[in-house]
Amino acid sequence: MSHRPGQFSQHSRSSGQEHGGPAPRPIPQAQRPSPVPAENGYTLSHAGKRVRVGPVLFWSVVVSVAIMGAWSAVTATYFTFRDDVLTRLVARQAEMQYAYEDRIAELRAQIDRTTSRQLLDQEQFEQKLDQIQRRQMQLEQRTGALSGLPDTTSTGSVRTPGRGAALADPIVTGSIKPQAVTDTVVFIAPPDREARLESRTSTFANLLKPGELSKTVGVGSVLTRLQLSLDGVEGRQVAALNLLEENYESRMRRMRGVFTDLGLNLADMETTAPSQAGVGGPFVPAKPARDAGPFERQLYRINLTRTQIDRLNRTLAVVPYRKPVIGQVEFSSGFGIRSDPFLGRPAMHTGLDFRASTGDPVRATAYGKVIAAGWQGGYGRMVEIDHGNTLTTRYGHLSEINVKVGDIIRIGQVIGAVGSTGRSTGPHLHYETRIDGDAVDPQKFLRAGVRLSAS
Repeated sequence: MSHRPGQFSQHSRSSGQEHGGPAPRPIPQAQRPSPVPAENGYTLSHAGKRVRVGPVLFWSVVVSVAIMGAWSAVTATYFTFRDDVLTRLVARQAEMQYAYEDRIAELRAQIDRTTSRQLLDQEQFEQKLDQIQRRQMQLEQRTGALSGLPDTTSTGSVRTPGRGAALADPIVTGSIKPQAVTDTVVFIAPPDREARLESRTSTFANLLKPGELSKTVGVGSVLTRLQLSLDGVEGRQVAALNLLEENYESRMRRMRGVFTDLGLNLADMETTAPSQAGVGGPFVPAKPARDAGPFERQLYRINLTRTQIDRLNRTLAVVPYRKPVIGQVEFSSGFGIRSDPFLGRPAMHTGLDFRASTGDPVRATAYGKVIAAGWQGGYGRMVEIDHGNTLTTRYGHLSEINVKVGDIIRIGQVIGAVGSTGRSTGPHLHYETRIDGDAVDPQKFLRAGVRLSAS
């Protein structure tokens, strides 16, 4: 420790006295050191060696040692708590990273959900669109099936109107009116039946345009509109099918009623009906498909009814319910008892007298075979046609005959011309219908034809 010399000697003496030790011997005068003049500073002694240090250097060293101590303390403290700080920093950074990754995962899951929802919506849209397309094809097939159903006529023929051709409707009402024997009656198809699904295809295409999808209320609305449009088409088709079935059944009932009213046996008349020429093929029983729906089953019933009507039409071809002359029909004498024009006495008139001019064509009123053609007493020139099952027709007072015995006669074929041969007072046609040789009123057959031709 540094100290001053003068103070050191005094301090030594006082210290010895204080501790009660023996008083040091006085140093001889000759051995005493010479006094050193007092100076500012610090003296360091060690092993008899002294080092004198100035105050500036001394305090510089002290400050340096203090700074180094503080630095050492700070460094020790840092190294002591460094791991904790680093751990907290790492933990915070990891927490931020985990939060960032969680947010990314959440956003990715949200994107996946959105994508999945879009894919699901697209799949559902495609499924619905596919269902609509299949339904549209089904309705097109139904429309084709409805259009392929022919209309039956009252003369036994089947007429299918050509494209663009208007359907005639020469329906006879009331009493007997002038009508050609080749005239036919057809049903006017309901407007819905003439509707074509193709006319609505353009509308469906417009509904499916991308611009339309992006403008209006969305895909769901477009699909709903398509469904409603198809529902309307299907409803009209079902209504047309119901009306068609009702018409067919009504017509079949009227055709059967003709045979009942005339007292003819339908089964017997079918045996003499003309057969179709140029047809054939293997027999395949008709039956609906196992997976057929209500529409297909109803269409199957209609086809069965149509087949029966076609068969009845062929049978009706041998029933003489048509007119034998063309033009204005006027009876000069009816069937039954009348005053004989030559004798003036009551007599039985076995037919109808159609007033006409000489040379007017006379037509066969039904399919049959000529069994008589020539002069027959009071009939004059007469043609008799056998229609089968003892049903015959006679055409008398002809001015000429155009057929011979054995000829097969078709409906409406000209067999002669009006005249006044035989027991006649003027040009007219004497027309008879006979069953089993007995004359029956021809108007009974003509009225049946009128009822059959009526709606």
